[in-house]
Formats: sequence, structure tokens, C-alpha cells
Amino acid sequence: MGRPQPDWAANTVVASFTFYDGTQDGAELTPELKQFLDAGEPPIVFTLGSAAVMNAGTFYQESLDAANQLNRRAGLLIENNPPLEKLSSDVLAVNYAPYSQIFPRACAIVHQGGIGTTAQALRSGRPTIVMPYSHDQPDNAARLERLGTSKTISRKKYSTWRVVKELRELLDDSSYAAKAAEIGRTVQAENGVRVACDEIEKQLREAAVLS
Repeated sequence: MGRPQPDWAANTVVASFTFYDGTQDGAELTPELKQFLDAGEPPIVFTLGSAAVMNAGTFYQESLDAANQLNRRAGLLIENNPPLEKLSSDVLAVNYAPYSQIFPRACAIVHQGGIGTTAQALRSGRPTIVMPYSHDQPDNAARLERLGTSKTISRKKYSTWRVVKELRELLDDSSYAAKAAEIGRTVQAENGVRVACDEIEKQLREAAVLS
């Protein structure tokens, strides 16, 4: 998400993102989730990654209320949070789904800005809203905004009316979707694992020659 900096070591190699969401081990969308995704328009997907989800607060309820006010379908990945009540047929809440399989089926993604979730969202080519918690997440959110693919809502200000406002702007302004699709194609063409492995092997060969 950032350009190489002048003070980096000369032999620094940017390998790009690496991805893991269980797909490599056979994780798939549940039949219920597949049926939901096939039944209508692409939903807004709400998730808090693997850590922030343990301190969700009112995120899922505010998100659900926002989706209802926008009259949009929604998929909520809630992990072990309490079940949401009185869900309409346009909303499905599940504990988990592989991001690489559900994100490309979304119209937009709302997430916490962790680097793994951010990478998967970029690769999916879908616009996002980030509600950062801590650590690298505020910086990731700011970088996504500069890329033109995302908007940010601070955790303290994450309320139904603000989510409605920001999502409406995100979905009504086609530039977000266009930029997200452009960057998605770039990330899909990269192979961070291969680049990293090739570089490690190169270093080992050079070390063997010098020894």
C-alpha cells in the first residue's frame, strides 16, 4: 500500500501480500451462505477480523440497523458473538467464511483494518469502510483512503446514522468501485509467496558461492 522509501536498505524486496483464510485446507462457504449469496444482489459484508471480533461492542447491531435503513442485503461474520435477533431474509449472520470466497461476492466490505483483512479486501476489488481499533489499523485505513478505495469511521463514531451516510456515499460514488476494481486486478496478479521464496533461494545461492 506504500511506495519504497529512500531510507530502506538497498537490498529490500517488497514481496506483496501473503494470504491465508483456510481455503488452502479446504474451507468453503456453507451451503446456507452460498444459497444466500446466490439469492439476490451482492450484500454488504461486515466483519471484524480475527482479533477485534472478540471486542465487537455494538458494531454488529449498528451495522445491521444501517443495512436495514439502506434497504441492502447484508452478510455479517460474527465469530462467537451473541446471535442477532429478528433477521430478515435479506440478512445472514454466520460465525465464519473464507474472505477469499465471500469478499468478491460483496458490493462493499466494512471491516477493522487489520492487515490480513485489508489484503483480502484489496484483492477482492471491492470498496470498503474501515473502523480501525489500534496498532497498524488506523494507518492501514488512511492508506486505503489515499488509494481511493475506502472511507474511514472511527470506532467512537461508529453509529447507525454515520454508517448509513458513509455507505451511501461509498456505493453512490462509482469512483470507489472503479478504483477498487483496478487495484484488485493488480493484487490478484501478484504472488507474494513466490516472490519471497525466490528471493530467499537467491540469497542462499549467493551465500553458498561466497562460502
